[in-house]
Amino acid sequence: MKKIITTMAVVALLSSTTVFSAQQSSVVQADIDAFQGHFKKKFSHLSLNDFSKGPYAVSEDKMGQFEAVMEMPPFEDHIEKGEKLWKTAFKNGKTYSSCFSGGDETIRTQFPRWNTAESKVDTLEQSIVDCRVKNGEKKISTGKGKLAWMSAYLTTIAEGQTINVIVPEGDVKALAAYKDGKKFFYAKRGQLNLSCANCHIDFAGQRIRGDTLSPALGHITHFPVWRGKWAKKKGDGFGTIQRRYGGCNKQVRAKPFKRHKKEYDNLEYFHTVMSNGMEISGTEYRQ
Repeated sequence: MKKIITTMAVVALLSSTTVFSAQQSSVVQADIDAFQGHFKKKFSHLSLNDFSKGPYAVSEDKMGQFEAVMEMPPFEDHIEKGEKLWKTAFKNGKTYSSCFSGGDETIRTQFPRWNTAESKVDTLEQSIVDCRVKNGEKKISTGKGKLAWMSAYLTTIAEGQTINVIVPEGDVKALAAYKDGKKFFYAKRGQLNLSCANCHIDFAGQRIRGDTLSPALGHITHFPVWRGKWAKKKGDGFGTIQRRYGGCNKQVRAKPFKRHKKEYDNLEYFHTVMSNGMEISGTEYRQ
């Protein structure tokens, strides 16, 4: 098992009076091995990083569609807007980068992360909003719009970097948050009585209403994404992973949770950990 310890993980751990090991929880590592092993066996012709292409990786026709769109991505102007917003100074002269450690290209892979001092999961998008408030600026809406553009910019410049989210060994609260996210992923809900796992593990690669269900492995590697479906709704097409969670809940006819509360934060924690070892693929198109 690789033991890659990011600067931010160390800072978060040392900020608490109780210092836990930054080594991955053995319980969690067993889950990662089983989760990834399932998909490697089911789709034995794919490499680990192939799963970042979601439904396109398991459908030749879909891959052709994806490659055609990505030749001239319909979202490049919004990535540029996100970069401009990110680099524009606040009224106090500071920029978003002042709230984060390391180079901007490393920020995407630092999240989500366990905040030992506050006993909660920190997500990238919420941290960006918190940065604004800390610097005397107003909050901005989550899920899409300007926040998604900036987050997509960070995903774009992080392309090729490896995901390595840690659930610290010995941190009972961190493990509890991870297990809460895992429970959410496997719990059935809504009038259709379906779980995330039903669609994206049990039926991954199969067709539903003309769509191919994507494998859960690698979901997190390309968010925020630009979706044709979202663009048709008079939007700019961008959405964060938590916007997608809300949409999935609606599709099974369940009431979505509020973004950046513990339900979706913990789900994002678990969901991202399952893709440890994969590379960020950059901002991508989804139908």
